[in-house]
Amino acid sequence: KREYELLFPAIDFSLMQSDEDIWWKEDLRETIEEVTARATKFMKWLWTRKEKEIAIVNHGGFLSHALSAFGDDCHQSVKNEIRTYFANCELRSMIFVDRGHICSMISSDSPRRNFPGKFLNGPDPPSDVAEEKHAEKTT
Repeated sequence: KREYELLFPAIDFSLMQSDEDIWWKEDLRETIEEVTARATKFMKWLWTRKEKEIAIVNHGGFLSHALSAFGDDCHQSVKNEIRTYFANCELRSMIFVDRGHICSMISSDSPRRNFPGKFLNGPDPPSDVAEEKHAEKTT
């Protein structure tokens, strides 16, 4: 932690609990259930943040696992966008929308969660389709 604080002074490392990597074990891998629990805890924490824009730097497998729990009620193309595995060093921008009961769903014991669709009606188009439709309406 201290080494990174010196290298990256603009980044807040205050939430790091230890200077050691407490998650990595040389001879042990997390089970799917443990990764799911950790990903759910992360998403719940993320939802409580007051910031409007947050950069997340993480292992793509963990992020894919965290995001796979969301979007079951979305159009298939949106599900594909959300659940596509991250390429090495990929940058991806996402907007999370509370459709009514996100906090209670995140704390649910269910391994998969849905947005109930109470905020937006109809299928959610992927971002490039939405941009094209918006451009057509304004011309």
